[in-house]
Amino acid sequence: MKKADLTPDDDLRPEYKRSDFGGMVRGKYTAQVLRETNVVVLEPDVAAAFTDDKAVNEALRSYMAIR
Repeated sequence: MKKADLTPDDDLRPEYKRSDFGGMVRGKYTAQVLRETNVVVLEPDVAAAFTDDKAVNEALRSYMAIR
């Protein structure tokens, strides 16, 4: 079995230069995404009780109504 080639491929076309793209910042929008994203991961046993997102929303609205 051959070892994997770990040298990075530079797929940048010759007509482009890295300087054409300005300063790049890793994770520039991470904080914004975390603020604006509302993802809830259900435990497998809870997820098995609901067929889709509508069923989850209906159950949560019912719960909110009785509180």
